[in-house]
Amino acid sequence: MDFLGGFIQNNAIAVSAAILIISYIFIAIEKIPKTTIALLGASITLILGLLSQYQTTGGGALDPRYFINFVDFNVIFLLVAMMIIVSICARSGMFNWLANEMLKKTKGHPVKIFFSLAFFTAIASAFLDNVTTVILIMPVTFVIAKELDINPIPFLITEILASNIGGTATLIGDPPNIIIGSVAGLSFLDFLKELTDIVTLILIVNVFILARIFKKQLVTTPDRMAKVANLDNSGTITDKFLLYRSAIVLVLVIIGFILHDITHIQTCVTAMLGASVLLLFEKPGKIFEEIEWNTIFFFIGLFIIIGALDAAGGIKIMADWILNVTHGSQNAASMLIIWCSGILSGVVDNIPYTATMAPMLLEIQHQMGEAYTLPLWWCLSLGACLGGNMTIIGAAANVIVSETSAAKGYPIKFMYYLKYGVLVTLVSLVMSTLYIGIRFLHWLG
Repeated sequence: MDFLGGFIQNNAIAVSAAILIISYIFIAIEKIPKTTIALLGASITLILGLLSQYQTTGGGALDPRYFINFVDFNVIFLLVAMMIIVSICARSGMFNWLANEMLKKTKGHPVKIFFSLAFFTAIASAFLDNVTTVILIMPVTFVIAKELDINPIPFLITEILASNIGGTATLIGDPPNIIIGSVAGLSFLDFLKELTDIVTLILIVNVFILARIFKKQLVTTPDRMAKVANLDNSGTITDKFLLYRSAIVLVLVIIGFILHDITHIQTCVTAMLGASVLLLFEKPGKIFEEIEWNTIFFFIGLFIIIGALDAAGGIKIMADWILNVTHGSQNAASMLIIWCSGILSGVVDNIPYTATMAPMLLEIQHQMGEAYTLPLWWCLSLGACLGGNMTIIGAAANVIVSETSAAKGYPIKFMYYLKYGVLVTLVSLVMSTLYIGIRFLHWLG
């Protein structure tokens, strides 16, 4: 055992990297639930002594390698709190009411519904999160498609793409942004300021491209249009007091996020306060059943696995490699990160990818300074979030829509989705590249 312990400590970078790579492979294969893989990898990491299981050393001093130190609880508590808030808001019927009202305004016209669903999904994803949004919008989509006698797949594919694009715009819209915001110290207002304009432009361009592609499938009869136009929305709100209460709290929480630079209250604390207030009127046990604990424990396990590589010095080696291969050029580093992030996030889940890259960029920031690294953070955000659109397994929202659609009798084949995902991702990355170049790298002088 002493020999094994010595070998592991002397080769900590190689061993921790092997655990991370093997975990990535099994996550990509999807034969075993990714949460199980992350927790198994974390357990092996601790058993092998790559991180300490104890808060203090033998001498009583705090151990910097204590595994809890590597779990980003800003991310964990923000995710849990927002899941609670959104779950309680959804119980009032708020989101379904908004969707139905939007559809009535379109008078049942398929193309107008197409645009409405796309933009509603994108906007909701920016302030709820893309997974929650697609879960809420899918039932409405299937009802509409049935009433109009239209294949729902064009709507569903567009909602996947719009949810990932819209989620890119804010700190809470997509899990990669939550990780980036926590590690880089970027606020909700920073994301709004730097990403909202370019994300809106990317959304508009891609939705018009998709509308053009799907136009021949968006056709129905006048009778069916009239039926959707006269949709009865009177019974959608199930609890008015819950609606008022949850809407007020949701708005105040978002205002709290925006005022972070003034109040200096962490976004996770603001979200926890809002969630706690709403829980005063609910049975917590019922609400906790609706939290995506799989996602939460996936994050915890992943943070521990990546923490071992960080503690061993592997993250610093990766950061040094990027600086060497780009010869310290901010332009080259930005392009490398945005395009590698975009492509790789389409192949592997963008959450573990971002969780690996964020500490590396932080190391680059320690070496090169904040001014050098600032564009790299936005490159990582745009690349990871928008790249998740490339394949049907690129982001959690994609998988959820695909599985639900297949269960309803409308399977979205991997290769069928790929041609739309690749097109939208390429358009998005080209536009993002131009934005980064003009906004941060001064390509126009």
